[in-house]
This record gives sequence, C-alpha cells and structure tokens, in this order.
Amino acid sequence: MPSDARILIVDDHEDTLYALESALAPLGYQVARATSGDEALKEVLRGQVGLLLLDVRMPGVSGLDVVRYMRRLEQTQHIPIILLTGFGPDTELTSIAFNLGVADLVMKPIDPWALRTKVRYLYDAHQRHQSLEHEVRELRALIKEHTPDPALTHPDTRVPVPREPHNETLEQDRTP
Repeated sequence: MPSDARILIVDDHEDTLYALESALAPLGYQVARATSGDEALKEVLRGQVGLLLLDVRMPGVSGLDVVRYMRRLEQTQHIPIILLTGFGPDTELTSIAFNLGVADLVMKPIDPWALRTKVRYLYDAHQRHQSLEHEVRELRALIKEHTPDPALTHPDTRVPVPREPHNETLEQDRTP
C-alpha cells in the first residue's frame, strides 16, 4: 500500500540514528529523524508520521513525555510507537510504557531483523487502519446524503410513508 506516511526515528545520538536508518532501509519506507523530544513532537504534529521509533531517555523532553503528549491528542493517539532503551530490562519502565499504549519496548543493541519485522507489521497495520477509517468516513457521508429527513418519517417503521398527494381534479374528471 503506497503511502507518504513516514517512520520517525528519534534519538539524541547520531550513531544510533544512523544504525536505525540502516536497519530500516531494506523496507523501503520513508524515514525522517529527530534528535530531541521537542523536535519529535513538532514532526508528529505536522502530520504524515505512520510510526515512531523513540528513545526513552533524552535530555529535555523524554520519550515518555512525548508518548504522554501524543496520547492526549486525537490526531496522534493511534500512531504506533516503539520505545527504545539502552538501560536494560526495567519493570517500572515496561509497566509505564505499556500503560501509555506503546506498541513495543525494545532493548539496545537492536536486532535489525527483529526490528524490521516489528516495524513492517505495525506500520502496515496502522496504514490499513487509517485506510479503513477513511472509508468509514466516506460511507457515513454517503449515508447521510441519502437518508431521509427524520422529521418526515414516522418512528414506527410499520407506518407507511405518506405518498405524494393525488391531483384531485384529475380524479374528479375521471369519475362518471
């Protein structure tokens, strides 16, 4: 499914950004990068982000702060997010992340094959979801166009809809 939605990679270390871009290159998706939480939020709010790879610990606005903000906004609350951490397993972080609705929490160093598999699945699922939402909006608009005015119909569906009034003069002319 062709789409202009990008994958946004967010990390405050250039070498990590480069490694992630290299790992995702075989997928052929458009990739954008940000080096801070603030920059990530600006990119996401501009639109056309289909998935976010987000480092947890960054100076200033952390990855968790970005997730909290995104989940409060209707336009960004359904974007899949994979959180990245280099600090090993942390049950508190895991609990917080999944309670905020992240799709996955991945430990660094990252296995490129596993990351590509997760990204492909989450990105494609999000695009299908967006496409279905678009179709639903179009169908609702069509239904609204073709739905009679509720003021003209009776709430009881057994009551027949009134017909157009007959022209009485024509009927009178026909009677002998």
